[in-house]
Formats: sequence, C-alpha cells, structure tokens
Amino acid sequence: MEKIGTTIKNNMRQYAMLIALVVIMIFFQIATNGVLLYPMNVTNLVLQNSYVLILAIGMTLCILTGGNIDLSVGSVCAFVGAISGTLMINMKMPMLPALLITLGIGFIIGLWQGFWIAYIRIPAFIVTLAGMLIFRGLTNTILQGLTLAPYPKEYQMISGGFIPDFLNFFGAGFNVTTIVVGVVLSLLYVFMALKKRKERAGYGFENTHFLFFIIQCVVVVGGIMLLAYWLAAYKGIPIIFVIIGTLVFGYTVFTQKTVPGRYIYAMGGNEKAAQLSGINTNKVLFFTYVNMSVLAAIAGISFSSRINSASPVAGQNFELDAIAACFIGGASAYGGVGTVIGAIIGALVMGVLNNGMSIMGVGIDMQMTIKGLVLLVAVAFDVISKRKSRT
Repeated sequence: MEKIGTTIKNNMRQYAMLIALVVIMIFFQIATNGVLLYPMNVTNLVLQNSYVLILAIGMTLCILTGGNIDLSVGSVCAFVGAISGTLMINMKMPMLPALLITLGIGFIIGLWQGFWIAYIRIPAFIVTLAGMLIFRGLTNTILQGLTLAPYPKEYQMISGGFIPDFLNFFGAGFNVTTIVVGVVLSLLYVFMALKKRKERAGYGFENTHFLFFIIQCVVVVGGIMLLAYWLAAYKGIPIIFVIIGTLVFGYTVFTQKTVPGRYIYAMGGNEKAAQLSGINTNKVLFFTYVNMSVLAAIAGISFSSRINSASPVAGQNFELDAIAACFIGGASAYGGVGTVIGAIIGALVMGVLNNGMSIMGVGIDMQMTIKGLVLLVAVAFDVISKRKSRT
C-alpha cells in the first residue's frame, strides 16, 4: 500500500487534470440532466473544439522551450482562412492545390517569425504580438471587411464529414466501424503499455505498482470504448477527429521518443546547460515557431471549414484558448515541463466548461470569469509545486 501511495503522489501532477476533467464532466452531466453526454453533443464537443486541440499541440512545444508563447496564432488562422476562401470561392481553385498553398503560407509565416525569435533574439512575446497585428490587418485587407462563403462541399467535409461505416453489413443501429476501431485502439494501448513496462524492467528501472498499472489500463480502455460508443451512436468518427488523433500520436512520439523532441525539453529546463551540451538552441527555437505556424494554418483550415466561411473576425482569442489549455493541462510556466496529452486534456477541460455552461444558460461574462479562475488555479498549482520541490 505504501508503494501505491508513493506512485500516486509521484504522478499526481500528471493525473490531476484528468481527474478534474472527469469530475467536471460528471458535474455537468448531472446539472444538464444528461444532455452533456448525449452522443450528438459529444460529437459536437469534438468538432467545436478542434481548432483549440490543434493549436494546443503546437503551443505546448513553444511553452516547453522556456515558457514562450505565440500570440499570433488566432490572426494566422484568420489569415489562412482568408487565403483559402479567396482561392477556392473567388478564384474557383480546386481544393488540393488551394490547401497546399494555404499550408505553404503558414510555413512561410513560421519562417518569418522564427527568424526574428531564434536568430535575432527578439522576445517571442513581441514578435508574435507584432504578428497578431500584421496578419489581422492583412486578413481585413484581403477580405475588405466582408465574409466569403460558401466553401465547396469537399472542403466543408474536413470538419463536417464522417468516416463511412465500412463494416456495417447487417444494418445495425450504430456505427460498427467506430466500435471496431475502439477495440483495436484499446488492444494497441494495452500492448504498448505492457511492452513499455517490460522494457523498463529489462533496463532495471522501477515500474509502477502492478495494481496501479491494471487500474490505469482499465481506466484508459474504458475511456476509449466509452468515446467509441458515443461516436458510434451518432454518425461515427469525424474526419477532423482522425486528423487530430494523428497529430496527437505523432507529436507524442516526437516529444517523448526522438532526440529533437528531447532537445526541446532540455532547452526549456536550462538553455545555457543545453548549449554547453552541444544543442543548437537557435535551431530548436526556430523549429518550434515554424511548427506552430503550420499547425495554426491547419487550425485555420479546420475552423473555416466548420463555419463554412472566411471571416475577418475569425480567430479572435484563439491564442488565449490554446495557452490556457496548455497551462491547465500541466505545462509549466517556466518551460521544460508538459506533454501533448496534457494539453489535449486541458483543451477538453475548457471545452467541457464552455459546453456545459452554455447548456445551463450561463452568460458569456460569467463563463469568461470561471475560465479565468480555472486558469489561475492551474498556474498557481504549478508555481506552488515548483516552490515546494526546491525546499
């Protein structure tokens, strides 16, 4: 029992927000008389927050480098939306080349901002604040204050389409493919968890208590299958959900299993020490902001596809949602601490709060107040934890 208590204590930071997310969901499920977890509402929750989930992944890497943030992502989302709208709606360009050009614009923006931040060493706050103003201005210039709509049907499918039910041969009343995907993902998770545990034992590292490991597997598999059921009971797996899942998996592997990913953590932990150990911190910083702008372009595509228009006011406060998601999800304000999965959990906390309070009829002003308090508590938790670890 002592070992289990030690394990829980050591992993409290990692699981605190996950526990908070579950508690918040249970509260709103009761407060909304079960509306929160209706299958249709769960799907809408994913679709409505897709842009935050994508931005939070990139923002996590920026914060890991030393508490840096990117204030321009909302304006970049609006700008690439204006570009895609101009190309596809006004110029009638096919979707694929228009998407490639749009992503290329995001890449160029990243090169521009990354150069000033990484090589000229202008603080990221200033460079991205300038970017926020520049790209918001360019968005209004391109759109002339007007909204472009509608997009082609295939573009709308990015955030509004669903994976076909390939396995529903007998006309079942739910999406069979989604359930099968849930089972496969559950088995894959258990296999990878067992493999990781065996590898740690092989290297002589101490593993978590086996009972705690079993509980963790049951909780994760239960969560996967519950989500699969909710999605299957509506229309199945949204296309944007596949995109987000691919990004989460790819960036989790990148940050935890690759050398460049470890460089980001090393730089955030102590940049001087990282430089002395041979890490080119300029390249690390440059990469994180190029990456952030590309992900902002993807988020802009996702958002414009969902609202089916390119708007001059799109993307407002997106940067604040992404930053809040990262800090709520456990990223340290000092850098060097945080995970992609944590940022996703933080984004879901914000999304559930927004959705639950909207269903209950809570006003926008009170919603902002509550979200601000949640963010403050999350960062205070990080600061207090840091202070205690030093004493």
